[in-house]
Parts: sequence; structure tokens; C-alpha cells
Amino acid sequence: MNKEAIIEKVKEFLIEEFEVDGDDIQSEANLKDTLGLDSLDYVDLVVSIESNFGVKLVEIDFVGIDSFQSFYDLIENKLKQKV
Repeated sequence: MNKEAIIEKVKEFLIEEFEVDGDDIQSEANLKDTLGLDSLDYVDLVVSIESNFGVKLVEIDFVGIDSFQSFYDLIENKLKQKV
């Protein structure tokens, strides 16, 4: 799966499951602030990633993840490791 496909899929489920405006999802935007994430929301986010991409994320994976771009990179790297 290429980066563009990852971005589109992430945007789709964030808009649907987190009820965020698609225009707010920008590569440089702060993930936590834009989505208004609390600790329970992170659990939902992890479950969404697992169900949409088939990769497992753990707490340590989110260290340093602040922008949507770094979040997309994380998913892309996890998918590469899965192969």
C-alpha cells in the first residue's frame, strides 16, 4: 500500500469514527489537538488502525508522533515490517 492510499484510508476512518472535519486533517497539523484525543480515544485509534490496516500498535509507537505526517509514516513503517 502506497503512502497516498494510507492517507486516504486514514482520513476516511477519522472522518467517520472521530467525526473530524476532513479539511482539518493536514499533514503538518497536530494529531492530538486536531482530533481532541484523550487516553480512551487513543485506544479507539489503535483499534481502528488494527482493523483497517492489520497492524498492531503499542504505546511506545506513539512516542514522537505529533503530526498527521508522522502518524502516516508510522503506519507505513508498520506495514513494511508486516511484509
